[in-house]
Amino acid sequence: MEFSEHIKTANVEDVVLQQPLHPPSRGTLCITGHHLLFSDREEESSRQVLVLLRNIDAIEKSVENLLSYFGLFSNTGRGERVSGSSGTIIIKCKDLCVLQLDIPGMEQCLNIAQSIETLSCLDRVVEMYPFFYRPSNAIPWDQWGLSNPEKHYMETEELHERWRLSTVNREYSVCPSYPPAVIVPKAINDDALKKVAKFRQGGRFPVLCYYHRKNGMVILRSGQPLMGANRKRCMEDELLLRAVIEGSDKGYIIDTRSAQQAQQARMMGGGFESKSCYSSWKRLHRQMERGKTLQESLIRLVEACADMSHNMDRWLSKLENSKWLSHVQTALSTAGLLAECVERDGHSVLVHGSDGIDSTLLISTLAQIIMDPSCRTLEGFLGLLEREFVQAGHPFQRRCAHSAFSHARLQQESPVFLLLLDCVWQLWRQFPLALGFSEALLLRLVTEAYASNYGTFLCNSDMERCALEVKNKTHCLFRALLKPRERQQYTNPLYEHTKLAIWPSVHPQSLQLWRGFFLRWNQQTRHLEEVQEEIKNMVIEWGKMALS
Repeated sequence: MEFSEHIKTANVEDVVLQQPLHPPSRGTLCITGHHLLFSDREEESSRQVLVLLRNIDAIEKSVENLLSYFGLFSNTGRGERVSGSSGTIIIKCKDLCVLQLDIPGMEQCLNIAQSIETLSCLDRVVEMYPFFYRPSNAIPWDQWGLSNPEKHYMETEELHERWRLSTVNREYSVCPSYPPAVIVPKAINDDALKKVAKFRQGGRFPVLCYYHRKNGMVILRSGQPLMGANRKRCMEDELLLRAVIEGSDKGYIIDTRSAQQAQQARMMGGGFESKSCYSSWKRLHRQMERGKTLQESLIRLVEACADMSHNMDRWLSKLENSKWLSHVQTALSTAGLLAECVERDGHSVLVHGSDGIDSTLLISTLAQIIMDPSCRTLEGFLGLLEREFVQAGHPFQRRCAHSAFSHARLQQESPVFLLLLDCVWQLWRQFPLALGFSEALLLRLVTEAYASNYGTFLCNSDMERCALEVKNKTHCLFRALLKPRERQQYTNPLYEHTKLAIWPSVHPQSLQLWRGFFLRWNQQTRHLEEVQEEIKNMVIEWGKMALS
């Protein structure tokens, strides 16, 4: 079906746009297959506002008939009585921006609203804008990502003695959410891996995601074991975990569910590693909310941030009731526990919840930022996100289908990636010299995850991207962010390399609301951004003067 079939009215003149941080303006509104374009013809330098339709989370429309006197006096000295209709469309975007369009004509307003509603919800991946986006000086068949498991394995020579690169999943037949190649213990062959995959949720058998160069300990991640009520065993799974800690007295399993939740999962066919079968592993339960609970927390937080009553007690109460900062605290403390097991105690760790595609990836990513200075550079951080979220099977399309405004019934939406970036922002704020990227990068990433010109966050797995030829037909966001012009914008000028781990404080008074995102369309926040930008420019100039 052609996009034009969904466009009832393509152009409307004399539309008034009300946009945060700008005065109202009058101009022309145009709808294309992927964008909403507003052109202000009244200003000397014509201002344009371009909104990617995929960024629209919800719209509200109202239409009213006009019957009033227009102007105080006409040429005859009497007021002119006019009749007609107009409509208002309020557009709520996934990046939390809210726009208002005042449109003359009831029919035009309804047509525009219907077109926006239809085009913003198209769910066929190949119809999305990344397949049509053609940036200048770029070709789709350039190297698509920053790295892959094969390259990561070759670059980490210390792994080669006890670990190997397995292509057991090369046809995605063993685990649909894993990449074709994964790093596993040398002692376990591919036939054994296939049996372990059948024993783990979603086929997600334990794979290596981090090697600690100082002490040789590792972090693995997986899905839950499918032990069930009958306490089913898998000898190959037990052998794999035994091979991981060979030569060590014990390892830790961090389960991102409470003990009660894990026990309930056993009644449903899932479960956890029993002490009798995995005697060398100590299990730690750290409950982390996910799914609908996390999504509803985001909705309540955004509602609190939109409260214009200026009652501080009421606002703080709403902020607390959203529980968003509690989720931030839990994520950072669990990641800190993981990092402590590896960095300070010198033990290997297996992380999983139920599916292993949400909170598991969240804390493994944060733990690596805490421990590893190479993950704190601009390129290292983007490479980490590519390994731990994009390649590791976080279902971006399902989790980021809607943001905080949608009226649609919640399905599988969950702001796990937003929670990750909020936690990284807390680290960035607590350690302003230790991270080589700026807050602007985090804001760009969260916006791109929900609606993007690039194909990086399309689909739910590497298998889906391969089937739809995403890597051949779209452009890679991470590579674009590392081009010289973009790199300069997203680099932290205060960055100083340190080999030390950065241990975050998770006391309530140490955690703050991420104003740059949740209040980004607030005038006061914009003033703070301008001050920060000015400071950044001053630091850059001082650096140039010091070198000259």
